[in-house]
Parts: sequence; C-alpha cells; structure tokens
Amino acid sequence: MLLKHLKTILPAQDGAAKITAMTWSYNNVKLAVCTADRVVIMFDENGEKKDKFSTKPIDAKYGKKSYVVKGLAFSPDGTKLAIGQSDNIIFVYKIGEDWGEKKVICNKFVQSAAVTCLIWPLEGPIVFGLADGKVRGANVKSNKSQTLYQTESYVVSLSPNSSGTAFLSGHADGAVVRFYVSKDEEQLPQGKILQHNVPPYALCWANNHIGIGGCDRKFIFYTKEGRLGQQFDYARDDSEKELTTAICSPSGQSVVVGSFDRLRVFDWSPRRNIWEESKMKEIKNLYTITALAWKRDGSRVTCGSLCGSVELFDSALKRAVWNDRWEMTYVGPSQVLIKPLKGGGRGVILKSQYGYEIEDVKFMGKERYLVARTPETLLVGDLSRNLLSEVPWMDNSGNEKFFFENTNCCMIFNAGELSIIEYGNNELLGSVRTEFMNPHLISVRINERRQKGVEDNKKMAYLVDLKTITIIDLMYGVNLGVISHDTKIDWLELNETGHKLLFRDKRQRLQLVDIETKTNTVILNYCSFVQWVPGSDVVVAQSQTNLCIWYNIDAPERVTMFPIKGDIVDIDRSDNKTEVIVQDSRQEYSYTLDEGLIEFGTAIDDGDLLRAMTFLESLELTPEAEAMWRTLGRLAVDSQQLHIAERCYAALGDVSKAKYLREVIMLAEQVAQKMGHGDGMDFYEVRARMAVFSRQFKDAEAIYLDNNQVDSVIRMYQNMNKWDEALQVAETRRHPELPQLRANYHQWLMATRQEERAGELKEQEGDYIHAVQLYLRSGLPAKAARVTLNTPELANNVGLINAIAQALITAELFEKAGEMYQRVNELEPALDCFRRGSAYPRAVALARSNFPSVVVQLEEEWGDYLVSKREMDAAISHYIEAGKTIKALDAAVHARQWKKAMQIVQGYLADNPGAAQADGQKKKKKKKKAAGGEQDISPYLLKLGNHFAQIGDHATAEKLFMDGGMFKEAIEMYNNAGKWDKAHYIARQHMAPEQVTQMYIHQAQELEESGKFRDAEKLYITVQEPDLAITMYKKQRQYDQMMRLVTEHHPELVNQTHVHLGGELENENNYKEAEKHYVAGGDWKAAVNMWRGLESWEDAFRVAKNSGGNNAAKQVAYLWARTMGGESAVKLLRKLGYLDQCIEYACESLQFDFAFELAKGSPPSKVQEIHYKHAMALEDDGKFPDAEEAFIRAGKPREAVLMYVHNQQWPSAQRVAENYDPDSVPDILVGQARQAFQEQNYSKFESLLLRAGRSEMAIGLYKEANMWQEALRVCREYAPHKLDELQEEYDKNVMKQTGTSTASGDVRMLLEQAAKWEQTDDVAKAIDCYMKINPSMTQDRAIVEKAWMKAAELAIKFLGSTKGPKLAAEMGKRLLEIGANSAAAQVFLGSDKVREAIEALVQASEWQKAKKIAQEMEPSYLKYVEEKYKEFLKTEGQADALASVDVIQGLDMFVQKGQWQKCIETAKQHGPQVLHKYLALYAAHLIKENMPVDALKLYVKHGAPAQSQNYNIYKYITVSMFGQHSLAKPESYKVWSELREFLFDLVGNMNHSAEAGSAVHEVFQTMLFVAHLLAARSAAYSVDQLTMVASKISVSLLRYTELVPADKAFFEAGVDAKKVGWDNLAFVCWNHFLDLVEAIEEGSLDTIDHSDFADTDVPFEIPLPPRANVDAAETERAKEWVLAVSMDQSVEQELPRDERGCYAASLLNPDGSRAPPCVVTGYPVLKNKMEFQYGKVANKDDWNSLVMTAKMTNSVELTDVLRFVGTWAGTGQQGFRL
Repeated sequence: MLLKHLKTILPAQDGAAKITAMTWSYNNVKLAVCTADRVVIMFDENGEKKDKFSTKPIDAKYGKKSYVVKGLAFSPDGTKLAIGQSDNIIFVYKIGEDWGEKKVICNKFVQSAAVTCLIWPLEGPIVFGLADGKVRGANVKSNKSQTLYQTESYVVSLSPNSSGTAFLSGHADGAVVRFYVSKDEEQLPQGKILQHNVPPYALCWANNHIGIGGCDRKFIFYTKEGRLGQQFDYARDDSEKELTTAICSPSGQSVVVGSFDRLRVFDWSPRRNIWEESKMKEIKNLYTITALAWKRDGSRVTCGSLCGSVELFDSALKRAVWNDRWEMTYVGPSQVLIKPLKGGGRGVILKSQYGYEIEDVKFMGKERYLVARTPETLLVGDLSRNLLSEVPWMDNSGNEKFFFENTNCCMIFNAGELSIIEYGNNELLGSVRTEFMNPHLISVRINERRQKGVEDNKKMAYLVDLKTITIIDLMYGVNLGVISHDTKIDWLELNETGHKLLFRDKRQRLQLVDIETKTNTVILNYCSFVQWVPGSDVVVAQSQTNLCIWYNIDAPERVTMFPIKGDIVDIDRSDNKTEVIVQDSRQEYSYTLDEGLIEFGTAIDDGDLLRAMTFLESLELTPEAEAMWRTLGRLAVDSQQLHIAERCYAALGDVSKAKYLREVIMLAEQVAQKMGHGDGMDFYEVRARMAVFSRQFKDAEAIYLDNNQVDSVIRMYQNMNKWDEALQVAETRRHPELPQLRANYHQWLMATRQEERAGELKEQEGDYIHAVQLYLRSGLPAKAARVTLNTPELANNVGLINAIAQALITAELFEKAGEMYQRVNELEPALDCFRRGSAYPRAVALARSNFPSVVVQLEEEWGDYLVSKREMDAAISHYIEAGKTIKALDAAVHARQWKKAMQIVQGYLADNPGAAQADGQKKKKKKKKAAGGEQDISPYLLKLGNHFAQIGDHATAEKLFMDGGMFKEAIEMYNNAGKWDKAHYIARQHMAPEQVTQMYIHQAQELEESGKFRDAEKLYITVQEPDLAITMYKKQRQYDQMMRLVTEHHPELVNQTHVHLGGELENENNYKEAEKHYVAGGDWKAAVNMWRGLESWEDAFRVAKNSGGNNAAKQVAYLWARTMGGESAVKLLRKLGYLDQCIEYACESLQFDFAFELAKGSPPSKVQEIHYKHAMALEDDGKFPDAEEAFIRAGKPREAVLMYVHNQQWPSAQRVAENYDPDSVPDILVGQARQAFQEQNYSKFESLLLRAGRSEMAIGLYKEANMWQEALRVCREYAPHKLDELQEEYDKNVMKQTGTSTASGDVRMLLEQAAKWEQTDDVAKAIDCYMKINPSMTQDRAIVEKAWMKAAELAIKFLGSTKGPKLAAEMGKRLLEIGANSAAAQVFLGSDKVREAIEALVQASEWQKAKKIAQEMEPSYLKYVEEKYKEFLKTEGQADALASVDVIQGLDMFVQKGQWQKCIETAKQHGPQVLHKYLALYAAHLIKENMPVDALKLYVKHGAPAQSQNYNIYKYITVSMFGQHSLAKPESYKVWSELREFLFDLVGNMNHSAEAGSAVHEVFQTMLFVAHLLAARSAAYSVDQLTMVASKISVSLLRYTELVPADKAFFEAGVDAKKVGWDNLAFVCWNHFLDLVEAIEEGSLDTIDHSDFADTDVPFEIPLPPRANVDAAETERAKEWVLAVSMDQSVEQELPRDERGCYAASLLNPDGSRAPPCVVTGYPVLKNKMEFQYGKVANKDDWNSLVMTAKMTNSVELTDVLRFVGTWAGTGQQGFRL
C-alpha cells in the first residue's frame, strides 16, 4: 500500500500546537480532530470543515487550560462523541446526524485519575485507561462506569480489534493486556499476553499480529499469543526518532506508524505470510506525528502533527473502474471499497472475513450484483441492499455459471452441482446435484412471505432428471418429497410460502402438488403460461384462448375462466390492483383480477380471519367463493373462532355443522357466564364436542374420561353408532349396565340385519352354535366352517359339517368344502372338492397319502391349470414331476425361462440322443414318433438358439443350432453378428473350402451391392482376398478406405499407390484429391508442379508452404513473381510477406536485375543493399572497376577503398578515397606505411605516417620493433609532450631486460642523482628521484625504506604545510605496503597523522608503542587501542591474557571455547554476581544438551541464589528432572535428594527476599514438595515394607501433572497401584495414560475424557508433553493389560473413595475446602494426624511406618528422608518418636 497525499485540511502553526486526538465515525461521514486549543473541529469525508465546538473542564473554576484532551471516539451510530480529558473526566456529547446540530453533553463519567487514552468499540462500553493503571468501561445507557481490570502501571495506549469485540491496553512498564467486551467466535485468552521492552505508545491490533513501537525506534510484530513474530529495527538510522503512534487499517492487513517527519507503512502478505514494509512517506518539516486515524472504509488516513497540521492521505493499493459506472478502490489485500460513479450513493465495502486476498471482482446481473474471488472463498453481494456473503470455495477454475433471477439468493452451477448462497449469509444455504440449470427448472423461496409461528422458511424445488422433481428444506437439509412424472418437465415454481408446487410438462399439462400431503393434481391442460400472483397464493394461467384463475388454490377444481385474445406476457400488481398483461400482435391489453379474492388469501396468511370473512361476505356464492368459505371454516375451527366457523358453514349450506357449532357456542357462553371469566372454550364439554366435530373421537373420549364422564362417552359413541367403542369403554370402566348395553347392541344388529356382526358377537361370547347359525343365515359358510373347525365340540358333528360343506359347495368354496370332508374322513369327496376348486397342493398332498396312483395325473392337471392361468413359470416343475418333458419345455419357452428350458433340453438330449435331427431327416422322426419313440424338439432348439443369438450369447446359440443340425443358421447368426471368423470356422467344418470361399465372396458382393462396404470388406479379408476389397473401394472411389487396406496388407506399396492415385486423379482433373495423394505419398513437389502447370499459383504456394516449409514457399513465391514481373510481382510478394526474402533469394541466385526490379518501390536503403551485394559478387569475380561503381552506388565507397587496399592497388584506392571518402585517405597512407615498414623502408614509412598525422603510430611500431632510439627521436621531434612518459617506459624496459645488477646500478644512480638535486636545493626533483625507487629495483628493502623516509622527510621540511604532509602520508602508505610499519608510524607522526601512526603500530602488534603514543599525543584513541588489543587477544585465543584485561570478555571467550570449568573457576574469583551469571549460562547449555542432572549438580555445588533472572532456569531444571522416567527406581535417591536440597535452599533464600509469598515463591514451594515426594518414593522403593507408601506417593503425584509430565505420572501411578492390588485405580490410570499417549501423537488434548477425575484435584488443563516420556515397550505392556482387564467383570473403571465420599487421594473436600497433604505420602490428612512444628502434618500411620522401617532396616536413604522432614517440617528429635 502506498500513501498518496491528497490535501492539508488544517494548516500548521508557527510553534507547537499539538493535535491531541482524532477519530473517524463508523459510517465514514465525519472526522473529528481536537487541537491544542481543546477545540473539536468536524470535517466531512472529503476533508471539508463543517463544524466545531469547544470542550470544557471538569469545573469552570480550574480554567480552560487546566486539562488536555487525551482521546476522541465516535459512538457506533455516529451520533455521539466521547472525549477523554486529563482532568479526570469523560464527556459524551450528542452531536446528531446532521451538521450544525446543537451539541449537548448527555453523559459525564468522573474518574479518580487522569484519563490517558480512550476508544469506543463497535460492541460494548466506552473503554478508557487511567494514569493509575486502571482500565475502565463506561456504559452510556446506565451512565455508570466500572473497572474492567487493574494494573500497577500507567495506561499509555488502547487499540481495538477489527471486529470491535476486544481491545489491547499498553502500559508504561511495557505490559500489553488483552480484554474482551463481548462474545467473539475466535476468542483468545485474556490477560497479560506480552512484555515489551519499552512503553508501547504505538500500539495496534492487526488480524493475526500485535504491532508495537516506542522510543527504542523498533517496530515489532508479535503473534496473537504474544510471541515475537517480526522486527523492524531503525535504531541505526540516525535520522529516525521515536515511534509515537500507530494505526491499523479496518481490514487488519495494513499498519501505519508515525514518527518524526515520517509515516511508515507495513502490509501483510497473505501469500508469503509475513509483514512487508512499503515505501516510506517522508514529509519534511512535518515534525512529530501525534495522532493517526483511519477511515472505516479503509480509503483515507489522516495524521496530526506537533505543529497542528492535519494531513489527508489516500491509502488505496490500487483503483479500477468498471464500465464507467463503478469505482473499485483496493484499500487492502482483502478489502475493496466499491462506489458508484453516477447517481451518488455511498457504495459498499467488500471485505474477506477470513483475511484472504481478493483477486477478481466482477459486476453481474445488470450490475446489481457483484462476484469476487479469493484463493479459498467466493464473495457475492446485492449492491442495492448492501448484503454481502462469503463462503468457502476451493474451485478456482472459473467455470461457474451465476444466475441472479432470484432476488434473495445467488445460484451457482458448476460441474453438475448447484450451490445456493443467500445474500447476507456466510454459509452455503444448500448444494445439490443436477444437470438442469435453468431458472424455470429451479425454484427457491427464502422468507418471501412471513407466516405466523414460522421464523425462517427456505425451500427449493429442482429437477433431478427431466421427469423427477425433488423438494428440500434448505434450513435443515431435509428432503420434503420426490415427485416422479411420466413426461419431461419444462417449468416449475413453488409458491411464496413453499407449501405448494406448480409444474408443467412437455404435453402442457399443469399440475399442482401439495407438499405437506404429497397429493398431485392435474389442474389444467394445454397450459402455455402460468405464474403465481406476487404476494399471494393466487395462480394465473392460460389454456389456449382462456384465462384461468385460481383464487383459492386449496380447491384446485374451483377455477375462474374467461376468454382472452392474445398471449399472457406478465402479471403486474401495484397500487392495490392486479392486472394480467396480454399481448396480441402489436397491441397490449390488461385484465384486472378481483383484488378482494386475492386479498382473501393474504388475510388468511396473515391470520386475520375476520377480514377474510368480510371479503367473502361481499362475494356471490360462486364455486371459488364456496371453496374459500370452506377453507376459512376449517381455519376458524382450528383457531377456535367458532362464530366465524358457524358463519362459514351457514354460507355453505351445511346446516348440521352450523347448528352443531351454534350449540357449542351457546354451551361455551353458558359456561363463561356461570364461571364469570373466560370464554368457556376450555370447558371439558366444549373441548370434547369440538373434538367430535373434528372427528377426533379418541380425543373426545380422553377429555370425557379425564373428567369422569363415562356415560357421556358411551352416549357419544352410541349417537355415532360406534357400539364397539362404547362397549370397550363400558368394559374398561366396568359399567354396571354393560349386559344391557350388549343386549341393546345385539338387538340393534338384528334389526339392522347385520347377522355377520351379530355372529361375531356370539362367537366372542362363546355361543358357537348360534354364531354358526347366524353365519349360515347371512350366507357366510366359510366363517361357519372356521368356527366349527376351531371348536372341538362341533368338529365331530357330522351332520353340521355336511350341512356346512354343502353350503360351501353351493357357494363354490370347494377348497373349504374339501377341508370339511377331510375333517370327517370322507376322502374321496374331499379329493373331488380339491380338484374342483383347483386346490392342487392339498389334492396332491391327500393323493400322496391315500391315492398314490393319481398323483402323476394330478401333477399334470396342476401344470395345465397353471398354464391356463398363464403362470408358465410355476407349471414347469409340475410337468417335470408328471414326466411331461415336452410340455415342461413348451412352458419354459413360453415363460421365457430360457435357462430352465436349456436345462430341460440338455436333460432330454442326454436321455434321447437322436431326438434333435436336421430337416432332411424329418420322415424318420415321424416314424419314430408314431412308434412311440422320442419326440422332435428341433423347433424349441431353433427358438432357444434365436433367443441366445438375440441376447448376444452366441456360444450357447451355436451349441443349440449344432445340436439340431442347423449349421446354416449358426453361420448366418455369426455373419449377422459380424463375427466372420466364427462363421468361417463353422463353414469350414461343414462345407468344402471352395464352397466357403465362393459363399463368402458371393455374400461380400451382395453386401457390396447393398452398400455395406465395411461388412463386405470383413468377408473379403476373412477369405484372404484383400485385393478384392481394395478394388471394391477403388471402384467406389473411397480412396481413404482403399489406402487403409493398402497400408495394412501392402505397406511397401503405400507411397507408390498414393502417387499413382494422384496421377490418375490429376488426369481426371480432380486436382484437390490428386494433391492430397501426392502429399500423402511424399511427392509434394509433384503437387506443386501440377498446380504450376495449371497456373494455379495460390495452390502451388499453399502446398509448398504446408509441406516444404518456408524455404519452399519462398521459392514458389519467387517463381510466381517471375511470371508476373513489374509492380504486380512486388504487390504479390508484399501481400505474401516474402518481398524481402525474394529479393534476398534473387541476390543469392545472382539475378540482380530481377532483384532491382523488385526493389523499385522499396526504400533507398534496400536498393543500396542490393548494390552492395552486387558489388561483393563483382569483387569475387575480380571485376574491380564494376565492383567500385557498385560500391559507390551502394553508398559504401570505403568498401571500394578497402577492396583496393586488400589487393594493394594503392593508386586506385587513393583515387576513390580522395573523390568519395577523404576520411579514409589516412588509412590508405597507414596501409602503405605498414607495407613500407615490413619492407624495412623506414624513411618512406616515417614520411607516410607523418603525412597521415600518425606520429604516435610510428613511435609505437618502433617500440614494438625494439627500436627505442628511433622512437625517442621521433617522439622528441613530433611529440615532445610524451617524451618523459616514453623515457620512463624505456627505463623500465631496459631494467627488465638487463637484470638485477643493472637495476641496482640504476638505484644507485637514482640515489646519487637525488643527492645532487638535494645539494642544488631542487627538493622536488630530489623527492621525485627518491620516490622512483621501488622494491622491484632491489631486493634490499632497507634501501627502499630509507629512500622513502628521506622523501617524506624532505617533503615535510620543504614542501609546505599542505603539500608536504600529504606527500609524507603517501610515503607512509607505501611503507605500510612493504611492511615497514614502524617507519610508517614515524612518517605519520612527522606529518601529524597520529591516528594513522597508531593504526600502523596496531597492525604491527606493537601494542606498547601504540598505547604510549595514544596516552601522550591522543588520549581519545587509547580506548581504541585497548579494543584492538582485546580483539587481537580474542583472535589469537589468548583467553587468560584477555581475562586480565577484560574479565567479561575473557569469560565469554572461555564460553565460546567450551572451557566451562575454567570459566566457572575464573568467574568465582570475581564475586558471586559474575559467578552466577556464568553458572546460568552453563546451566542453560547443559539443559540444551539434555543434561539436567549435570545442571542440577552445578547449582548444588555453588548454591542457588534467589535471583529472578535465574527462576526460569531453576524451573526448567526441576521440570526436566520431573520428566525423567528412568529415575523412577531405588538407585536414583541421590539425584532426587540433590534436587530436593537444591529447591529447599532456593525456597529458603526466597523467604528472605522481596519475592517471599509471591506466586513464583508458591510455585517453587510446590516443586519442593514434589521433589520431596519423589525422593521419599525412591527411598521407599528400596524396602518392601513401604510399597504401600510408594504407591500412595505415585497416586498423589497425579495432583501435580502441571509440573510432572502427565503420561509419566499416570503410568507410574498405574504401576505402583498394581503392586498393591489396586486394580480398579490401576485400570483408570493406565486407561487415562493411553489416552494421553494418543493425545501426544495427535498434538491436542481435545479428545481427552476427564470424566473419571471430575470433582477431584487432578488438574484438567495441563501442558501437553511434546513427546512421550514412557517408551513404546512399556506403553504396549500397559495397553495389553488394559485390554485384558477390560474383559474382567470384577475390575471396574472407578476411583477409590474414602469416608468423605471423595476420591481418596484428593485434597478437595465436598464443601470446597482443601485438606492438608501428608508430608510422607501426599494423601489428605483427615484424622489421626500428626502435627509438626512448622504447620505441616502427616497421617500418623504412614509416619510411624516410615520411622519404624528406617529403624529396622538402618536404611541410609530413609534416615536421610527423616532428617530432611525434620529440617523442613520442624520436627527436631520429636519426629522420630512413635
């Protein structure tokens, strides 16, 4: 983000005029600024001044300058402004919504200290900080304030979070506290979260981090948990001042920090997950920034300065404009401000709730809606209603389709899935699978019409397929119904309440579905238009030329119809009028609907039944009105508005119901009058009667019986002729008139001729004879038979049975009659009855036992009966039982039981091998049939074979055909199926080869004639005649198929065939096809030549380009152009884009005339290029004059010159140069000179170069030839200014060539010459001679050193105060380069370069000299020398020497080298403070190396002082020791005792310090107790008598799992509990231990079940160990034991309880108090306790056990435990007495 300065809205003052506070309103309309004059100035969003008012002090007597305004904050609605003042008060001003309204103080909050800062979060009270460290909240409604929390440090800053639910407070001691003022879904822990190193004056709360800056010139981002995240350090920038204030953007992704003249901007990068610093905004002379405010929409930042100026900045990342209608301002990665460019309006803020970067924003749906994307979410919004939604959306393919036809939701279709997003809701409303995304095929209703008792109503109907509609409740995701239809559906729509569904199918049938009752009704045919009238349940539709209206859709049969002319196009409902718009050709008509009838439905939905009745009173009783009366009556009854219901039924003419309701109303009125209150509707009689009215008889019965009105119930049921229910009630209630009721019921039944029911009553009463008689009288012999058969005394009455049987036969109930005969053992009549009644199962069963000879016949009859009933499947088995195989086969075939038929055929063929014969043997078959042999089954084989052939089971069909000798049918089957190989195989088996081939060829020819070329091809291939197939395709001119076969069967002829076909097609003038085959055959050039011959150059060019590439295309284009010539050729090549290439090609082919012709219209440079290439060609041919002319025309005369020079034709070269290129004349002279030099004609060489003005070249060539004298001569004559340089070069060269002796001579010569110059007082030349001497001239460095020192000495003496020291310094540097540091130091001292002299001595490690010079001449450098000396000692590793100089650095060097013992011994010599500092470092090192025992021994040896900086180390050592599972053994007592003594020593030291009684003191006391218990347990492990004590200690340690790793504690408790037989406790411990192991693996305690330890002091909130403290083998052992014990019924998962009813090891009592722990076991001490001197106690039994065991075993460990308890608890010698 970049800050762009927009304007200065308040100018700066000449002096200090600090802007003390500023704030933006939440609605982005107002900016309030408080100046140093305590005046609040109001600005609008554009920075224009609109209003101002003065603040006032707490009391006028103190004066207006007695306070400073410390904070401003707008209320969430923007109508109030809170002002915090340093005079201990907060004023809340009511400023109103409009500018200029009167400012009234509506609240005052007087405080006990000065207000230091103030905010007004979006939710909750006004929050402010005080100078005494309190953070308080002020409630505007109650006008009271309260302390939210108390600190001991001045509150310097407050910062809310972006959602306004919480805030941070910064304090002068660096503490930062978090506090929530309302509920937050992502609430973090409250309280102090971090400690900053300076007061956090610049404090802000971003989305994921907390930003803090202050006087240390650092800005640090902390994580939400308070850990260090990122740091930006500006402390090294001298121009940077302290960071005074900070503000976070509303999106939480940008931070602006103010300091002196600067605004720094930090942006959160979601992609990189870090904060990045943007370009700093620096404003000169702005001075310190004292206040910052960020506009709530994120688009503006204002800052106030020390001098009173207020600057307005634009804070957008970028801007974009959509369609010149919308401006999009990206104010942050996840926030976009969208404003309309036309028509005004405030726009909307598009923000990602998850902080994701918004990547794309689009406007859709006539620009009323917007859609935006982030990497993981999708944002949609309704701009007109300012409703935005953000839902998770992982698909970023961009293939979604958006539909905005529904104003309440957006429908998104993607990959067959439809998603519904309700505007304003941040969750997907629903998601379904459908392939039909059409607004007319999906209907969504979301709270479109409110209903009584229904808060949210969200339903959707959509198509699963074209014939199935699914209706779902979007609120609960419940499927409300599935509607299957027989025709495709083309339109559907729910009504506004979602209770009704209309849909139309392709046959134009309109259907209505009641979703609650699932009823489906066709209400209209030929429907061309249908729509619900908005705001009602009225339906308007069109059927052909009729307008159809359903005013009451609950009665769909009641429809109002009248003819119209045209087609309905729309329904308009406005101004209390509803019109149907009809369009006919070019005219529109409107038909007005009955608004009263429409309003009826609305009144019903609103529950105003009286208004609905008033509407109906005004209507005539039409069918529609009748349906409405009926609906209203039903609703009135349901709502107990009986007067309305009575009127409804009266209007309907239902006199009985109206009269009944009148009686109920009168009864209710009587009751109400009698009772004196209410309306009487709650009276039981009234409620019962209404239940009867609603036909809820059971409800009425319950009401009466609840009021003990049994007679009323019986009377009710009698009136309703429900005698059974009346008798049931009488029996249940033991009514005294029950017999009389039964008699009356019988009489009534007989009177009403209900003999059957009377018989049933007699049967129930046990009067079976009368019951049978009544059944027979009523013509129910079957019931009579049932009673008789079930009654033993009647079952032997033969006469009765025969009478019943005859009655049954008369009634044609033969099976029942047979049963009666069978009962009296008359078997033949029984069998006959069974056969007549077709009861073959009973007949067969009877025959098997009594008439076995007829069983087979009965089976056949049974089969025939089933066949007559078309139950072929069932008949098969009976025919098989009867031995009628052919009938069984016929039944199986007719039943299409093909597998069963196949089984029958296989069995039959196995028994009769000759039964299946070919057609040629039918005569023999007939003879056999006549003779009684097997029957012919070939027709069935044919049917079966055809069936299996149809279903594709060719193998089975083949077998059947072959079994029947029908191989032709098999061959034909395979041919039809295209399985030529199979057909060919069968044909070869049963036909001669030539017949097969002939047959296939003939068949293929027939297929060829019928146009089935693919099938014909297969046949040709099958008989190995591919050439016939090739010929066939060639004949049919299907060359592609022909070539495919050639490729498959003659691959070597493919190219040849293609070319051959191309030639034939060319001859046939089929050039396109010819080209295709030429190219396919690889002879594309033939195609090009073909088109060239036809002068079809376009095609020739196309073929060449596609097949031959760019080069071939260029050649064809060139040839094409050659045929055209002139400008036509140029135009053609320019069009083809080959002009330049063809010119190049013409030049390459030396056709320069055509190249010049093509280049006529080209730029002159192109023509010159052609001339140049022409010249090059001529030069190559040796035609130099022509080439010269061409070079000149090409504008390159130099090339002609070079040509002549190359060929050494100097006159010609000079002629051309003089005429056309004078600048090249010197080059020609140089060339000639070089030739003369090579020829050693030096005079000519010199003269030519001098003519060319190249004397330097002559000197250079002489030098290269080592002709120095000539070079010096020429230089002296023509370049004297370079003579010295040349002389020096000559000297160097001579010295290099002549060797050392000569060089030494030169040094002597220089020294002698310098001495001479010195004698003549020519000091400068003498110095120059001395300086010329260098180490390369001599190996004697002393000479060089002496010469340079002499030069420096002369320079200092004679060259003045400026030049002399400078030259001497240069000599000093040279001396340093050769290692003469002492000499260099002398020279530097001589030139007053003390610093350089000291540096020279430091480099030479001459420390004493350097110190001496520094002390005597420049004391300020003494520290520098000492630092360098220390660095030297560090580098050389001389730690001892360094320690003698600087103890701390020496010790640090010991640390770096890992010489800890030496470090500690040395530190010990310099006092305890130094010692314990390095002890802490050593201990931290040991802890890091996982050596806590060694760290412990360190403090045991040297003591543990009560220093707060060491507390974390002490804690870490202790906790690390507690986590050592390997120390849970007797041998570890020494370690535990050392830890115990260490902590005892520490706690003792803390008792005498300022931390005595503090929280940290209590922590170490707890640690001491735990260490004591662990030591005592280790000692107890060593003797068997104390196993119980050790187990109790292990169980007690569960109380301290905040210190002891939980998995270790529970495991060890389980181990020790097992030792003493506490299996229940061991099971609980190890079960919890295994849960902890899983939690450690998952990294979370969320899955841990703590219910076993509820109401105990075993803590729930414990730190999760980073890794398991118990090894895998022991864990596996515990797991196996738990699994084994879980099957044991005797072991229960419960904790042991004591006399308190509590967990035995818990210190927590039932009343909430805590019992003291035992110093021996840690168990609670309840009774029989032993008290010690210092207030500690023990269970007497455990103490005595410990003392006795110690005496008996003489255990050193136990004695030591008793000694420690004596010292710690204060027992003295008393502790050892029993």
